[in-house]
Amino acid sequence: MEQQLTGKVAVVTGGGSGIGAAIALLFAREGADVAVLDRDEQHARAVAEEIGAFGGRTAALAADVTDGEAVRAAMDRVAEELGGIDVLVSAAGILDETPLLEMTEATFDKVLAVDLKGVFLAARWAAPHMVARGGGRIINIASQLGIKGGTGLTHYVAAKAGVIGMTKAMALELAEHHILVNAIAPGPVVTPLIEGLSEEWKAAKQAELPIGRFGQVHEVAPTALLLASSPGGDLYTGQTLGPNSGDVMP
Repeated sequence: MEQQLTGKVAVVTGGGSGIGAAIALLFAREGADVAVLDRDEQHARAVAEEIGAFGGRTAALAADVTDGEAVRAAMDRVAEELGGIDVLVSAAGILDETPLLEMTEATFDKVLAVDLKGVFLAARWAAPHMVARGGGRIINIASQLGIKGGTGLTHYVAAKAGVIGMTKAMALELAEHHILVNAIAPGPVVTPLIEGLSEEWKAAKQAELPIGRFGQVHEVAPTALLLASSPGGDLYTGQTLGPNSGDVMP
C-alpha cells in the first residue's frame, strides 16, 4: 500500500509522549520525515529513535513552546536540516484539575501559555517555511472540553476553546498561501496528560461517554493523518474534527 506522506516534512510539538508521539510515529510509517519537538529532550530522542527504524530522516529538538525565540530557532533548524516544513502538528499541552474558586492567576497563566500561546508560536514560526514551499498543513490539538466545558478546568477549557477559534482565523488568513489549518478535539484519551485528574473526575467522565470508554492514542492519530494527507485532507480547513467517544456531537 502506498505511503500517504512520502516526501513530506512534519514537525510535531509535544511529540515526546501521548497523542503527539502517536502522530509522529504514524507520520513516519506513512513516509514523512518527522521532527519531534518536546520540552523533555530525552523523550524527544526516544521517539526519534523509533522513527529512525522506519528509514526516514528525523530530528529531536528540546524547546519550550512558550518561548518564542526557542520555537523560532527550532522551526528554522528543522527547515535547514530536513529541507523545509510541510506539516505542523501542535500537540504540546499541560493539564491540571483546579476548582475556579481555588485557581491562582499563575496557574491560569501557565496553562494558557502552553496550551494556547504555544499553538500560536508554533504556527507563527512554521508557517513562513510552508509559504516558501508553496503550501502546507497545520493541525492543532484542541479538546472536546473547549466545546462543552468541564468542571475544575476553567484554564484548560479557555485555552482549548481559544485553539478552536484561532484555528478558524488561521485557516482564513493562510488559505491564500495554500496552507490548510484544522483542529482535532479529542475526547478523554489515555495519556500522561490525564494522570493529574482525580479518579472521581475520570470515572464521572467515562460514565458520560456513549462509547463507554476513553480513547487510545493510536485511535486519534489517524485523524491527523487524514488532515495531513492528499487527497484525504484536501477539502478541510477551519474545521474541528472530534474523535471523542461521542462526548460531543456538534
